[in-house]
Amino acid sequence: ATALPTQTSTPIPPTETPIPSPIPANTGNVLLQDDFSTENWGTLSSTDSSVQYDGAALRMKMFKKNWFVWTTPNGEVYQDVHMEVTATNNDGEATTAFGLICYQQTTTSNYYYLAMTPAGEYAIVLAADGASDLFLTNNNKWGASDLIKKKQASYRVGADCGNGTLTLYVDGQLIASVSDSTYTDGSAGVFTWSGENVSNADVTFDDFILSSLK
Repeated sequence: ATALPTQTSTPIPPTETPIPSPIPANTGNVLLQDDFSTENWGTLSSTDSSVQYDGAALRMKMFKKNWFVWTTPNGEVYQDVHMEVTATNNDGEATTAFGLICYQQTTTSNYYYLAMTPAGEYAIVLAADGASDLFLTNNNKWGASDLIKKKQASYRVGADCGNGTLTLYVDGQLIASVSDSTYTDGSAGVFTWSGENVSNADVTFDDFILSSLK
């Protein structure tokens, strides 16, 4: 399990209980769909991390242990949404975490993030400015799920954020769901988090979709 991250961010561009059954496809209205063929998301280049377009995909690299980086496609405020993205773990490290952010506030360190690792771990987390991140799942700890296949080349990560409920999906399986109403709307995005004892992380994101909850 990885420890709590040191959080950094990328700029916005101008323009509990596992349930072992597949979920039906969300049929809400599509609000945003992006195959990363056009540069809309915030990018970053520093000594600690990089967020850059790589062909028709978005690639995040970390060069530091226990480092957390996120990016968003716009400053739009969304409410009651379903999100999905395909994440490819290029570094082969089982403790690299990645996933989706929702309901990010004007204070950009306030948001929810829904995370998984190739080791089969997961967490649904509340981040708040000036406070330690609160894991809303598994008594404030990482959990493990047999529904997350270990060390796959890529994963389809999904999330529902709406109606006071946060739900994490991996490859069409419902992994965990919690209730929390700290935030009720906000921006959406993706993130990568390097392991506590690993000095690098490298994840590529593709085929992002955000739709209203049906």
